[in-house]
Amino acid sequence: VQLQASGGGLVQAGGSLRLSCAAFGRTFSNNDMGWFRRAPGKEREFVARISGSGGYTYYADSVKGRVTISRDNAKNTVYLQMNSLKPEDTAVYYCAADTAGSWNYWGKGTQVTVSS
Repeated sequence: VQLQASGGGLVQAGGSLRLSCAAFGRTFSNNDMGWFRRAPGKEREFVARISGSGGYTYYADSVKGRVTISRDNAKNTVYLQMNSLKPEDTAVYYCAADTAGSWNYWGKGTQVTVSS
């Protein structure tokens, strides 16, 4: 089972990026999926999560209003649309799958760098 995150890059402050997380080896259509990030010198933090059906979403206060999580279960893929990016959004972004109440599956991460 593999989660493959992509879509990171270098963007100016105020810009946008869309991250993708594709799952291989099993389907997670019945599982919550989430995005986390780790900034340099900081601990990993939660960014957003989405229910299996996509009907429920939850965001960290630091990104609320600027970020949208979505999913396409037909493609076994979760997305994170990030707008109005700030330098403090610079981090490695990871996707994860919640199985049995824990984030048991993790992708390798994709780097997002926001320049001021």
